[in-house]
Amino acid sequence: MATVDARPPGDQPNQPTTGSGEQLQRNLSNRHVQLIAIGGAIGTGLFMGSGKTIHAAGPSILLVYVTVGVMLFFVMRAMGELLLHNLDYKSFQDFSADMLGPWAGFMSGWTYWLCWVVTGMAEIIAVAGYWDFWVHDKTLSILLAVAMLAFLLLLNLLTVRLFGEMEFWFAIIKVVAIIALILMGLFMLVTVFRSPDGTKASVTYLWDHGGFFPKGVNGFFEGFQIAVFAFVGIELVGTTAAETKDPTRTLPKAINSIPIRVIIFYVFALFVIMTITPWSSINPEVSPFVNLFSLAGLAAAASVMNFVVLTSASSSCNSGLFSTSRMLYGLSHKGMAPATFGQLSRRHVPRNGLFVSVLLVGLSVILMLSDTVMGAFTVVTTISAVLFIFVWGMILVSYIVYLRRHPEAHARSTYKMPGAHVMPWVVLAFFAFVLWVLTQFEDTLQAMMWTPIWFVLLVASWFVVRRRVRHDDSTTEVSA
Repeated sequence: MATVDARPPGDQPNQPTTGSGEQLQRNLSNRHVQLIAIGGAIGTGLFMGSGKTIHAAGPSILLVYVTVGVMLFFVMRAMGELLLHNLDYKSFQDFSADMLGPWAGFMSGWTYWLCWVVTGMAEIIAVAGYWDFWVHDKTLSILLAVAMLAFLLLLNLLTVRLFGEMEFWFAIIKVVAIIALILMGLFMLVTVFRSPDGTKASVTYLWDHGGFFPKGVNGFFEGFQIAVFAFVGIELVGTTAAETKDPTRTLPKAINSIPIRVIIFYVFALFVIMTITPWSSINPEVSPFVNLFSLAGLAAAASVMNFVVLTSASSSCNSGLFSTSRMLYGLSHKGMAPATFGQLSRRHVPRNGLFVSVLLVGLSVILMLSDTVMGAFTVVTTISAVLFIFVWGMILVSYIVYLRRHPEAHARSTYKMPGAHVMPWVVLAFFAFVLWVLTQFEDTLQAMMWTPIWFVLLVASWFVVRRRVRHDDSTTEVSA
């Protein structure tokens, strides 16, 4: 996997890429990287998928998001300690290969690439859903989503600096929008806002419409699928922070802020939504962020929020396309992917990898034509969740091996993972539980059944390429 060099271009000379005479541009400044990392914690799983999770679990969805957030915090702490153990590690792919063997680097790198391809599909499906809020025509919505994908392709073919600048402002829009929604929701709650249908805002909606667990244990469990997907990309926080000039300071700061982000962006936002209107009034087929203002009779505000979530999904897809093309570039330079993916355009963009990624993301159109937007969204988010669980699991297994192989390094670490000898196993058990939960519901089970095919192909491919694997011959590495 290729990784991000967050240092400003002037801090070090660009090195030519061995073998190609070209280099990736390192024009993402620290402010770009940090806002992209924050934006990575706020995705379509929250904006689009939370309607389905609220419908499935009711108010108990708050506990679902807290549980998933806590578990992934420990994953990030394990990742942080490993990255600080050896500052030559650029990403989890590097320490997985070091701790477990080259096969682990191959498996995690390619799986992470597919993670973002599938996530890109989810984002484009969401874009189609957001367009439908205005056009009310499925075919036209799909065409507009495809047009957006074509625009993102054009954007990625241009300079890296332009990409970083747009993502910086997209991330700010997402953060400001959620904070604005929370503040407006709290104001509506305090002033006992009454919607046009006579419904009053009330905190009692959290327990007087069937209780905190209105759908029982099964409903509570069903909420985990989208909730896990909502956190995909959270590992970018650690990876990008590790690439700054002072990782021993920036990495702990970035990871330790994760619980605060979970509380603000997920728990507070959903709390506000479910106290302005009863959870049972929320339509699972549309974004509850947009639906909140529609139910309150604020059509203009609903349109503004729909524009925000549309740009958010487009931004997330854009980051995915950028990241996947760089991953293919890095894999190519390690001998783990065809050499053509290691070539750059005149603008120093890995164009071939970008075209392949866009083509695969575009296959989401087939799903949208054969299913509803939320049906297609459920399929791809389930597959994405399973793939990310594999990647997060690889981080934990690498950490367990690190503890056994380098106990002295753990002892002197200034950023130890809390409960280091117990929590990795607890979180792995939690991941196993989530996978079991996905088998208990028909829509997620059907999607999950496709994932073993990927791992069979991956194992077979490893036996083909393992003799060609080498250290990355590119001295300049970039990623989202």
